[in-house]
Order: sequence, then C-alpha cells, then structure tokens
Amino acid sequence: MKNEKKLEIGARASGRNIRASAIKIRRITDRIRGCSYGEAPVLPESMPYKTCYLISQLILSAAANANINLGLNKSDLFISEARVENSTYLKRFRPRAQGRGYPIKKPTCKVTTKLNSNFVEEIGR
Repeated sequence: MKNEKKLEIGARASGRNIRASAIKIRRITDRIRGCSYGEAPVLPESMPYKTCYLISQLILSAAANANINLGLNKSDLFISEARVENSTYLKRFRPRAQGRGYPIKKPTCKVTTKLNSNFVEEIGR
C-alpha cells in the first residue's frame, strides 16, 4: 500500500473558568464527541442541563474560527476532540458554630473543543 497520511486541518475554541464541575460538563461532551457539525449544536439544546448553552456556544465559536481563519466549509467539519479539565476552585467560607468558618469549594473547569475537516490528502515523501 502507498503511504497515505491524513492531513488534519481544524480549529479549536476553549472556554476557561466555567463555573460548573467537570463531571457535569463531561456528560454533554461525551455525547457530542465525533458528531458532525450539523448535529452537534442541536444535541445540547435537547438536554436538560444548564451548561448545554455554554457547550453549544463553544461549538459555534470553533466553527466560526475554522470558517474565517482557515476558510473551511462548515458542512465538512466534525468534532474530533472535546476535552474537559478541572481548574481552580473558588474558595468561600460559611459561618459555623462558635465563630468558626467552614470552607466551601466551588469548582471551575476548562473546556476545549476541536473541529477537524474531513479533508484527506496524500502526502508524498
């Protein structure tokens, strides 16, 4: 067989310090990973979670980056990577008995979505 390599051309969008836990956002990103661009923004809208809006905005932003910066057609795009990472905690204190303070950790996370094109090209050595 000939040496054929896939040339991956794509764009990404990232959201940082999103005020939700990574576990709750992974429920959404696991569903959209590998979907085409046509069905990816529609899937989060039908889910009952509050972070679905943020994920759909990241998908639209990555598609706009691919269209404007790289000149790719939106119909050829698919979600190749949707990664969620834990970030820092917002630390708050709640008053407790006898003048003590009880720490409250509010989680934040980072979300990265990457859209690739279905474009395949032979690369000769």
